[in-house]
Amino acid sequence: EVVGHAVRAMYLCAGATDIAAHTGDQSLVDAMGRLWQDVVRRKIYITGGIGARHDGEAFGDAYELPNDTAYCETCAAIGVAFWAHRMNLMHADAQYADVLERALYNGILSGIGIDGKHFFYVNPLASDGKHHRQPFFECACCPTNVVRFIPSLPGYVYAVGKSGGTDEIHVNLFVAGEASVPLGGNKVRLKQQTLYPWDGKVLLTVEPEKSERFALCLRIPGWCEGAKLAVNGKPAAPLNVEKGYARLERKWRPGDAVELELPMPIERIEANPRVEADRGRVAVRRGPVVYCFEAVDNGGSAKDIVLPVDPKFTAEYRDDLLGGVTVITGVAKDGRKITAVPYHVWDHREPGEMIVWVRQDGKSPNPSTDEPSWKGTLYRPLDYGG
Repeated sequence: EVVGHAVRAMYLCAGATDIAAHTGDQSLVDAMGRLWQDVVRRKIYITGGIGARHDGEAFGDAYELPNDTAYCETCAAIGVAFWAHRMNLMHADAQYADVLERALYNGILSGIGIDGKHFFYVNPLASDGKHHRQPFFECACCPTNVVRFIPSLPGYVYAVGKSGGTDEIHVNLFVAGEASVPLGGNKVRLKQQTLYPWDGKVLLTVEPEKSERFALCLRIPGWCEGAKLAVNGKPAAPLNVEKGYARLERKWRPGDAVELELPMPIERIEANPRVEADRGRVAVRRGPVVYCFEAVDNGGSAKDIVLPVDPKFTAEYRDDLLGGVTVITGVAKDGRKITAVPYHVWDHREPGEMIVWVRQDGKSPNPSTDEPSWKGTLYRPLDYGG
């Protein structure tokens, strides 16, 4: 079980995972697996934040995930990314990159303002309007950590490995840009063109120095269903997905183009009923981005929002808002228009209420906590079919 100071626990686990990977100590590999499952099944927020308690900046008990009093230190979310990255390198399994991505776009980015000059130390999932970013803190870890982490992101996008003697490049994050990846005796230049996370279309151009056979493994996020893939305009179907990666093994030539399409429906997410704070409530997510409702967009109040049984949501990209974001609009049960913005950009306008988990009409505030379908699961889409 993971206990104690959340940041130190993540740094300890990240270091222990490095040792496990380097030495091959199976007992340490297994221990890291057990601790990982404890976190992702019982103790992590939907934003990728961790550390429920202000006292000791610590983990709480299993399923202890309050919203307005959540600690969720920015450094702790960065620690999640550090550990997830190392677990991914050790196991070549996309489930770890999924958690890294969740922390990145939500619990980490919320820690720094759009201007790059104001910071959150604590990242609650609900606010009465009195919690604001600050220029600095007496304890200076979070501002310096987040401005260190963001420039390091290029090192998280790709990873290399081998499977059955075949060289592999794993595409873990979808980020517009170019990279040169050493692969055996070759060097492969990769160029991504994408508007991710606002759009799920990714164009990846492959430029090996010399034509060679290797595998390109593209992460299919756990939140995505119906992903489509094409190579040089020809659909690759059915997808060969191994441990969360769509594997394309072929002789690659300069100029080969891979098109990936990841559908991004707007989803309502429910929490395990053992999470008392989220009973009768849902969160709104699109792709990897978790959304919140702020009073400034919703008639001066947010905590009183109740979603109808079957809400109709629309996603719209707004380049004039908060540096350019996709917002989600709909109608509440009482008939008023409601708007949600990405959680990571909240608290940039008028002070006011903010909430991630909103009440859902028809969802019991006192559900059974013993439903078998929840075994090993902390969050899932509301329309989960088993």
